[in-house]
Amino acid sequence: MTDRVDINRLLGDMRSLKAQTQVFQRPQGVGDTPMGMRSLGAVPVEGTTKVPSFGDLMTQAVNKVNDVQNKSSSMAEAYEKGVAGVDITDVMIASQKASVSFQAMVQVRNKLIDAYRDVMNMPI
Repeated sequence: MTDRVDINRLLGDMRSLKAQTQVFQRPQGVGDTPMGMRSLGAVPVEGTTKVPSFGDLMTQAVNKVNDVQNKSSSMAEAYEKGVAGVDITDVMIASQKASVSFQAMVQVRNKLIDAYRDVMNMPI
């Protein structure tokens, strides 16, 4: 049961990150002509919203991975000390979550490094 709650929370976090990245997309119907083609005129800005930068999103992701790893290690220590209410299955699930989140972060880092190398090797 605990696993399903955590999966739902993870899906919620993923959806919120997706919503944050979709801020950059143009909303439907803005600047469209009746024929369905986009007009070339300027679109008036009604209000300003703070869009998180890429660095902010990466910092948040690294902090979340760090929090998951800290939670996992604290649960393992509590189990080793014999604290009541700490079950081995919860410790193992937390450990696997920490491992998966760290591996995902390493893969993202590797992709960013590859992209940086590709950009730096582009001919001018």
